[in-house]
Amino acid sequence: MRDKILSTLENYDKDKICIATLGSHSALNILKGAKDEGFNTICICRDKERIIYESFGVADEIIPIKDYPDLLDDRLQNKLIESNVILIPHGSFNAYIGSLEKLRIPIFGNRVLMEWEVDRDKQKEWLEKAGVRLPKTYSSPEEIDGLAIVKFPGAMGGKGYFIVASKDDFYEKAKRMVEIGLITENEIKNAFIQEYVFGVNVYFSFFYSYILNRIELIAMDRRYESTVDALGKIPADIQIKAEIMPTYTVIGNFPIVLRESLLSQALKAAKDIVEVSKEIAYPGMVGPFCIESVFDENAEMTVFEISARIVAGTNVGIPFSPYSYILWGENMYMGRRIAREIRLAVEKDLLNEVVY
Repeated sequence: MRDKILSTLENYDKDKICIATLGSHSALNILKGAKDEGFNTICICRDKERIIYESFGVADEIIPIKDYPDLLDDRLQNKLIESNVILIPHGSFNAYIGSLEKLRIPIFGNRVLMEWEVDRDKQKEWLEKAGVRLPKTYSSPEEIDGLAIVKFPGAMGGKGYFIVASKDDFYEKAKRMVEIGLITENEIKNAFIQEYVFGVNVYFSFFYSYILNRIELIAMDRRYESTVDALGKIPADIQIKAEIMPTYTVIGNFPIVLRESLLSQALKAAKDIVEVSKEIAYPGMVGPFCIESVFDENAEMTVFEISARIVAGTNVGIPFSPYSYILWGENMYMGRRIAREIRLAVEKDLLNEVVY
């Protein structure tokens, strides 16, 4: 697959590279970053989202589609290849397109690692090899022996996730979640059950630069989730009477500045995760990735997930975060950092090392 992508890239006019993405998730971030670095941009979007990209003026061209999988249409792919497009993947690629095997357009990043991201078993293998602290996982509801969080495949933004305390609690809540339409019976069968580590969630958005050979901390955030973050507005006695069962659909993100002494844990985890990625698929991690973690009462970090591409939480870092500013001394955010790496790769004739 990589050979075919590089063969396509050989025919590109490197002086006319165009950056494109699906109109969703973090497209404003990506497209604005590309404009800041002097690239032409294309947004491929559905009609209902078109107003967003017209309103912010970050796309030189908007290509309409009916739905996200239309990106795999041969005619559209040919058009994008003729435009010397490099695609920037984000969470909607994982959530709505699935396998990228039929995508012939060069993407910035490593599509093999994106596939490992959505496979919970492979993701666990990756993180275990990196030696990071992980929550316990349960292979079936019968094994639940304490607080656990129930998750589902793909980049669903926390939709339908719920917390349980026992196997009986799992079956009762799963039934209710299906009844109210948040999840399906099939998703229950494929549920991923993980120990719920009590603490503060912190999402680290890193960038691995092949060109500069370094790991950069670009932004940091925590999520604002519905309906769990709305519970505090309802008195406890009413919660009990109403039998409210919160879930974790992500609505937005807050920026965070971490206690400086805690940064070492995240930086070491990032270094180890990148090193293992090189064993999984050449050339290893490329560009943005997110380590999703929780810090407990002892300020010890547990990693519960990894995303091998840009995450929406990086939007809080526009035009810069304290960390990206310290590194670059200028406005630098994830969308621009991606475009800067592509520009540097073009200048150094190393574009084939940062696309797949």
